[in-house]
Amino acid sequence: MGRGRVELKRIENKINRQVSFSKRRSGLLKKAREISVLCDADVALLVFSPKGKLLDFSNQPSVERILQRYERHSYAERQDGAGDQAPNENWVMEQERLKDRVEALQQRQRNFMGEELHSLNLRGLQRLEQQLDSALKHIRSRKNQTMHESISKLQKKIKEKEKALGPEEHEVAKYQGCDFCHCN
Repeated sequence: MGRGRVELKRIENKINRQVSFSKRRSGLLKKAREISVLCDADVALLVFSPKGKLLDFSNQPSVERILQRYERHSYAERQDGAGDQAPNENWVMEQERLKDRVEALQQRQRNFMGEELHSLNLRGLQRLEQQLDSALKHIRSRKNQTMHESISKLQKKIKEKEKALGPEEHEVAKYQGCDFCHCN
């Protein structure tokens, strides 16, 4: 036995409205997840409850990434139709876009510093962890490379000092505990 069509109008009973909101919110989240998985689509969902509480969903590490993409897309569309706009309006839009980009980069930097992680979901936290692991590997690799270069330079200097010392001085340095050769 199927359900009949529901008349779309505001539910007057406050309790029924809240119950309907909770159930439909869950269904909406389920559908958002399904479309992101089944169709490999980037999905961001923002819902404000009647009390003003924010509920967000994203199949990306954060909703901000999809919002940035949306902003770039809408900016490009505005640019296509911007031929008749005043140049100042273009600059204002560009300024807003850049301001949003700076804020997103600052948020990402704060995340890398371990701050404000509450905005990331599990997938976002896992990606952040992978990025940090990768960065740490690069840092260690560069540190090891620098240490090997320093050791090689030092060994080269030692050999040059040994060559610069004549055979008699080498024997004297050996006897006195020379720091330039490995003869003691």
